[in-house]
Amino acid sequence: MASRLCCPDCFDDRELRDQLFPSLNPSQGTCDFCGTVDAQLVEPSQLANYFELLVNVYEHRDGGKTLVEWMKDDWQLFSHPSMDIAHAKELLSEILDDGEIVRRGFAPSTSYISEGLAQWDKLRDEMMYSNRWFLDVAIDEERLEQLLDMLIAPPLPLKWYRARIQVEDEIFSIDRMGAPPRRRSSNGRANPAGIPYLYLGSLADTAVAEIRPHTGEFACVADFTIPEIKAADLRNPRKLVSPFILSESSAIGQLRADLPLLVRLGEELTRPVQPAGAAIDYIPSQYLCEFIKKRGFDGVVYRSSVSDGINLALFDPTQAVGGSVSRYNVSKVFVEVAIA
Repeated sequence: MASRLCCPDCFDDRELRDQLFPSLNPSQGTCDFCGTVDAQLVEPSQLANYFELLVNVYEHRDGGKTLVEWMKDDWQLFSHPSMDIAHAKELLSEILDDGEIVRRGFAPSTSYISEGLAQWDKLRDEMMYSNRWFLDVAIDEERLEQLLDMLIAPPLPLKWYRARIQVEDEIFSIDRMGAPPRRRSSNGRANPAGIPYLYLGSLADTAVAEIRPHTGEFACVADFTIPEIKAADLRNPRKLVSPFILSESSAIGQLRADLPLLVRLGEELTRPVQPAGAAIDYIPSQYLCEFIKKRGFDGVVYRSSVSDGINLALFDPTQAVGGSVSRYNVSKVFVEVAIA
């Protein structure tokens, strides 16, 4: 009986898809596990060495979660719609050639700890409420730089959008749709006052939503074309970071321990902020973006807190070339509330 074959979509991990699978001389066809057609296919056993390294960062514990559950939670593996817990266990058991290990309980190894999140919280508090420029709290900048290098964004769309509320009878010209002048650049989510960045949305709707319009207002929306850039992608660190880029279990274990820090940094860029408190509440995300810029990135990609699209803060606004400007009527604004 021929062995069943799996494909990158079973795992939905970019390192497996872009690097590992192509190196294993895959065949082409329909996946026996997730059903993806015209996929790269390999025997599960060919992945054994890579998954054994990952398994080694967990240790057996009665009553703990299964390996599949940990891999889904920590690394968002097996996230294809067809790969529920049962199907993922079936595939993992074939990878490891062990039908028993996938049924046992596990917990993360206690050998790997990270002070990164605690350090960030202390630094955040000091920047906001104690010291602004000469800080007493130190964060491991070398490690943070290493982690950010694992969050390089995949190829981004070339066309993005920026919106402004129309305040005059005529729509804004394209030269008035870019970043504001330095003296008029107020505190933003990514930029400190006086240092203008260009904030762009992946969709026109996203750009309009980000300026918080009222029903009945008109918004001018400009399209901008950007070149290929190096951007840090903080939308979903657990999905973007792959354990399979590392060749030692100790490095994977340390990366797993540091993941909560990356998740928190992503939250800093999407945290809802009231305009009255922006000057203080934006300080942590401004610090983070200055750090990212200093490390050679051109911008940062982050989730929109008010729409389904994504946002890009471009550190050098001159990299974007303006196109046309259109006028949109804000016909409805949706508000969702919850008991605080």
